[in-house]
Amino acid sequence: MAPPGATEPRWRSAIMIKNGLYKITTEMLDGVDIRNIHIIILHDGKLHGGGPFFYTVGSYACAGGKWKGEATTQEHTPFLGKHPWARKIVNLGFSGTYNDADAEIDAVALVGKQSVRFKSILRLLVAD
Repeated sequence: MAPPGATEPRWRSAIMIKNGLYKITTEMLDGVDIRNIHIIILHDGKLHGGGPFFYTVGSYACAGGKWKGEATTQEHTPFLGKHPWARKIVNLGFSGTYNDADAEIDAVALVGKQSVRFKSILRLLVAD
């Protein structure tokens, strides 16, 4: 608790990323020609989401319009085409920015001994 007359710490007054359901559009970089659209739920530092073939769980921290985190992605239904994440457990780290309605991340996924960079845009669909 702050002493009488003291102002609230800056991080407390900063806008935190909104809890809710997001549409996430991902584009792989470095010559990997794959784009995905899936959903993700952000809630109090935890994330859960997925699409027709993969699911993702992880955690994040945010303050002042910036956020970072880590996650693990795994296949739940066999992917029959070419995808660098097929039949693998993928760990990734990300950082980015956010505002009241959306967020962006730059990420690196470790796929076996190979790293794959990607960018994602999150659009808030339903706030919690």
